[in-house]
Amino acid sequence: MPPDPDPASYQGLPVVTARRMREIDRLAVEERGLKVIDLMENAGRAVAAETAEYLRAAGKALSGSRIAVCCGRGANGGDGLVAARILKQGGGSAAVFICAAKAESPASPGRYPEPVQINLDRARTAGVPVAPSEDEAALEAGLKQADVVLDGLLGTGSSGCPSGTVQKVIEAMNRAGRPVVAIDLPSGLDPDTGEHGGVFVTAALTLTLGLAKPGLLASHARGCVGELKVLDIGFPKDLPQ
Repeated sequence: MPPDPDPASYQGLPVVTARRMREIDRLAVEERGLKVIDLMENAGRAVAAETAEYLRAAGKALSGSRIAVCCGRGANGGDGLVAARILKQGGGSAAVFICAAKAESPASPGRYPEPVQINLDRARTAGVPVAPSEDEAALEAGLKQADVVLDGLLGTGSSGCPSGTVQKVIEAMNRAGRPVVAIDLPSGLDPDTGEHGGVFVTAALTLTLGLAKPGLLASHARGCVGELKVLDIGFPKDLPQ
């Protein structure tokens, strides 16, 4: 069977490759003066709003609902940290499980990118419980108790089959059997082709940021993308797409 042709648009907006999306992100910051921390705040707030709406559609109020937020080390994790803080402030019981930062050397502690670290500190200040994803017992318990899980592990900058801690978190999410809301794309899914290497998140709802990516629209990816929505996170409308 021939592959599906790449659609030119989705929800009235262009569909772009992951590489082009990163270029748009770069242009917004370097040429238009937007700040990474502000784009991350916009993304996380939009994700939180859609997550609250998802819960309402399932007959659950945000207040008292339990949300497990699985965060990677990069920008996707930063978006998840913002969402966790906003959901907590809105009355939800949000808990974060974040992958440890990569150490620059065996003798030095790991460091998150500055916007991620800022939002990690803000989440803690807001009272969001934060645990390392490497704590498998806490992760398993948090996922099983959750009404919904946010997948903020990997974004469009990732490639290849997830391994290490990220692989273990994805497998734990799948075992838990809770509905997953993916931030930007289900972790493990190639944003351009919709293919995966066998380790991937199956989402009920995918909230892609800025513009849709072709892999999310491929017919063979529908089972792990679920419902797809594009979120406006504040990119200038006149940026070349």
